[in-house]
Amino acid sequence: MPALELLRGWRVVADPEALDHARWTGSGLIVLRFAPDEAFAVNAEGVELADPHAIAEVDHGFVGAWLKHDDVPAVVAHLDWPMPGSPGVLGQGKIAGVPAKLWTLSPSASNGRDLDGAEVLLVTHAAYGHELADRLGWPG
Repeated sequence: MPALELLRGWRVVADPEALDHARWTGSGLIVLRFAPDEAFAVNAEGVELADPHAIAEVDHGFVGAWLKHDDVPAVVAHLDWPMPGSPGVLGQGKIAGVPAKLWTLSPSASNGRDLDGAEVLLVTHAAYGHELADRLGWPG
């Protein structure tokens, strides 16, 4: 059964073009584009941007769980929005009534991580983590 864990990374608000060309440092990076001008890079240790007005900070405000193939249908049953059909696409909305995001792993995105068969990353704000876990029947 999945369990939510703290996601460490960098959160950036910047000009969309600057985000398109951002140079992230760290291993096992996953860059989640929340909006055209906002991204959260899981496992990032830093970022270089060509935007003098960008806001880039370490952020520990998200939790996530890697879902294996058999875990996905139980989560999808609680969606009020369509599951992203393409790998590497971030879907956002409510899961079991809690604001959350799903990111489907693209074949080239494992970045050397051993994900033990995981396919989808479930992400929510840390403040909502216990509520989401409870509603999905997971350990909190």
